[in-house]
Amino acid sequence: MGSNRAQVGDDIPDDPDDLLPEQSVLSLDEYLEMQAAIGNRTRFEIVYRLSRTDELTPTELDSVMDVDDSTLHYHLSKLRDVGLVEKRVRTERDSEGLYTYYRATILGEVILEHGVEELLRREWDFSDAYDSSAE
Repeated sequence: MGSNRAQVGDDIPDDPDDLLPEQSVLSLDEYLEMQAAIGNRTRFEIVYRLSRTDELTPTELDSVMDVDDSTLHYHLSKLRDVGLVEKRVRTERDSEGLYTYYRATILGEVILEHGVEELLRREWDFSDAYDSSAE
């Protein structure tokens, strides 16, 4: 694996805030809040599952995850607060009542794909490159 360390003379900002474009939609703190949110195992799994479906209800998420209802809603709320998932409520009641649906936002999908999942892919690449049993 290569190194991304700066060399003397490289043009890197002194302040991490300067890594963002001048007209950035989000602040560095908002990006860091997203990263912190996805760093929790339960929230990672929620975004992971939502990114692989169109949308799911809390009941559907609960059926595939081993968390209680209040914990699930707590984590869904945290993910909504930082913009990694969005909530849609069906406006018309049918025989089964009103349903709430959740789906990963584009930011949720991107942070998953280029964050934790990228690290996991690199782990596989590293293991394959240095696997002495393959010889």
